[in-house]
Amino acid sequence: MGDRRRPGQVAALGAAVAAATLFYATVVERRWYALRRIEVPVLDTGAWPIRLLHLSDLHITPDHHHKAAWVSALADLRPDLVINTGDTLSHARAVPIAIKAFGALLDVPGAFVFGNNDFYTPVRKSPHRYFVKGEKLPTSPPLPWRDLRAAQAERGWIDLSNRKQVVSVRGQRIALAGVDDPHLHRDRYQKIAGAADGEAVVRIGVAHSPEPRVLDDFAADGYDLVLAGHTHGGQVRLPGVGAIVTNAGIDRSRCRGLSRWGSHMWLNVSAGLGNSPYMPIRFCCRPEATLITMVPRA
Repeated sequence: MGDRRRPGQVAALGAAVAAATLFYATVVERRWYALRRIEVPVLDTGAWPIRLLHLSDLHITPDHHHKAAWVSALADLRPDLVINTGDTLSHARAVPIAIKAFGALLDVPGAFVFGNNDFYTPVRKSPHRYFVKGEKLPTSPPLPWRDLRAAQAERGWIDLSNRKQVVSVRGQRIALAGVDDPHLHRDRYQKIAGAADGEAVVRIGVAHSPEPRVLDDFAADGYDLVLAGHTHGGQVRLPGVGAIVTNAGIDRSRCRGLSRWGSHMWLNVSAGLGNSPYMPIRFCCRPEATLITMVPRA
C-alpha cells in the first residue's frame, strides 16, 4: 500500500513546489526591487568620479505606488547624473505617477530615450512570441509619450532620441548621444554619427533596446559606455543557464549587467524595474536600478 501512495505523494509534492514557485515569481520577486552597484573605468585620467543612476523599464501603471515610492527614494543616493532608457509607461494614465516616481531625481541632470512600450498600449500575447524573430510592429492604441517627454524636459532632462548633447557634471564635460527605439526601428543613427567628443571626460551612448547594429555604431564612433534596457534581463532566468530569451538581437550572455562590446566600449543592460501587465512574472531576475560609479581608466 505504501508503494501505491508514493506516486500520489510525489505528484502532490510537485504540485506544491510548482504553486510555491509561481507565487514567488508573480507576487514576491517582481516587487523585490534591487539596487545594483558597479564601478566602470571609463573616465579620462585625472577626472573626478561620477555617479550615474541608470533607470529602465518601469512599465508603470497608476496603481504602482510601491514602485513609485521605491524609485523616488533613490534620490537619497545623490547621483550626479540620471539616465532613463525607456519603457516608462504601461498605461494611458501613467504619466503623473511616473513623474511622482522620478520625484527629486528630476532636480538632478538627466537624459532619456523612449522604448517600444512608451508608444503603444500593452496587449496580451502568447509567450511563444518572445521566441519569434521579426515580430510585427504594434497596432494598439498610442500612449501619451509626448506628455511624458514634456514632463521630463520641463524639469531639465534631455531627450536623446536621435540626438547628441553635451552636459556638465561636477564641472566636467560629458558627451551624450542617443537613438530612438531600435526595437521599433525608430533609430536613426546617421543623425548622430561621427567621432564622439574628444574633449569630454567620458562619452556615453543611450538606447532602449541593445541591438548589435546600434552597439557597433556607438563602438565605431568611440563611445566609452552604452546604457540600454528592454530585455528585462530575460525576466525568467534558470540557475546555471541564465536568460531563456532576450527579446532583442543581443546574445543571452549579455542581456543583463555589465559587459564589454568590442575592445574599448562597455555596455550596461538594465534588467529594469517592471514588466508587461500581461506578463507579471520574474524568476531569478529581480527588478533593478543601477548605480554606476564611473572612475578613471587604470
